[in-house]
Amino acid sequence: MTDRTQAGREPGGDGPLTGVRVVELAGIGPGPFAAMLLADLGADVVRVDRPGGDWPAIDPARDVTNRNKRSVLVDLKETGGPERVLTLAERADILIEGYRPGVAERLGVGPEPCLARNPRLVYGRMTGWGQHGPLAERAGHDIGYIAVTGALGLTGRAGGPPAVPANLLGDYAGGSLYLVVGVLAALHHARATGAGQVVDAAVVDGTAHLTAMLHGMLAAGAWQDRRGVNLLDGGVPYYDTYAASDGGYLAVGPLEPRFWAEFTRILGLEGDLADPAARHDPARRPALRAAIAARFATRTRDEWARLFQDSDACVAPVLSLREAPDHPQLAARATFAEHAGIVQPAPAPRFSVTPGRLRRAPASPGADEAEVARDWGLPEG
Repeated sequence: MTDRTQAGREPGGDGPLTGVRVVELAGIGPGPFAAMLLADLGADVVRVDRPGGDWPAIDPARDVTNRNKRSVLVDLKETGGPERVLTLAERADILIEGYRPGVAERLGVGPEPCLARNPRLVYGRMTGWGQHGPLAERAGHDIGYIAVTGALGLTGRAGGPPAVPANLLGDYAGGSLYLVVGVLAALHHARATGAGQVVDAAVVDGTAHLTAMLHGMLAAGAWQDRRGVNLLDGGVPYYDTYAASDGGYLAVGPLEPRFWAEFTRILGLEGDLADPAARHDPARRPALRAAIAARFATRTRDEWARLFQDSDACVAPVLSLREAPDHPQLAARATFAEHAGIVQPAPAPRFSVTPGRLRRAPASPGADEAEVARDWGLPEG
């Protein structure tokens, strides 16, 4: 593997959010990822962990979503616990919690007491179903949230079951990223007006929002409401994945005519099969798909990747998580970094003046009590 030990350690600052203070009430899933993103961009994130509980089933030292953070232990069910969180909220710009609706209120750290102590506070709430509605208090996970939005139904082959995209589409794309956009927008408003507010970020809302373009296409008659028959869901042979001779896969997407011409030239398709007009004929697509599959089956994945790498044919190898960091483009950009002995994605996006960086290894629960008390000016005891 390429040496990326120093990747992401650009000089010149700790990110555009340097000076922003964030309190994260510990949870799992989209809340920690959102707080990690804020921390990567320079925010001072203090994670409030519960003694003895709710940490991921991995070594905390390898929980990358807790990088660039500090941790304190607070038992919100003990006398004095809520007051410690309110004291942190008093000094914070943003607070993030991911409890079911009403739990933070019952624990004494809901929006009302927090905003009473700090009227400029942005109080970010991260849930799957949202703060109201018939399912608001029900349990759930990514797969169920994306199922009801129509997003899960977009994945997979025609006639087969939907594919399961880990928890990237719901928890992180529809959840974490929308929470981050929301709290930063509210922070801008708070700094302009002095008024904080509550941000209700729900995985179902964000994931539904991601389908905006497809709803427009559906309304225009350019998208069929079933999977595996459309331009971008594997329904056409020139936007799909194909197996190579070694069992690896290539992702193929030469949508535009000039890219299609480059693709067919390198792949070795000739005659009617290479005709850019013919590929739009639904009756001819099965034969075209079969011909493309047969050609890809004659070489290994990496052999095809080398043939296509300097072209505009829009072909890429399908890599595993362990393979991805060594892809030439990602290695050149230091898209992945090695920090504290863990290969992990580097902070994103990039900033020309205030770059984010990997400053701290994943926070061990409760390891930073004295440091946080000193830096945040917390009262003794």
